[in-house]
Amino acid sequence: MIVSFSAVVLLGLIVFLLVKKAGLNVGHAIVCVLFGFFLAGSSVAPHIRDGAQGVVQLIEKLDF
Repeated sequence: MIVSFSAVVLLGLIVFLLVKKAGLNVGHAIVCVLFGFFLAGSSVAPHIRDGAQGVVQLIEKLDF
C-alpha cells in the first residue's frame, strides 16, 4: 500500500508541475484525473496495478 500512496503523490506532483510550468490546461488535468478515477473502477485495473508493481520490483532489484 505504501507504493500506491507514493505513486499517487508522485503523479499528483507531476500533474501539478505540468499545470504550472508546461502549460497544461486545468481542464485537461481534470479530464486526466477523471479518466484515472474511472479506469481504477474498470476490469483493467488489476492488470495495471500488477504491471506497476512489477516495474517497482524490477527497479528495486537494480543496483546503482
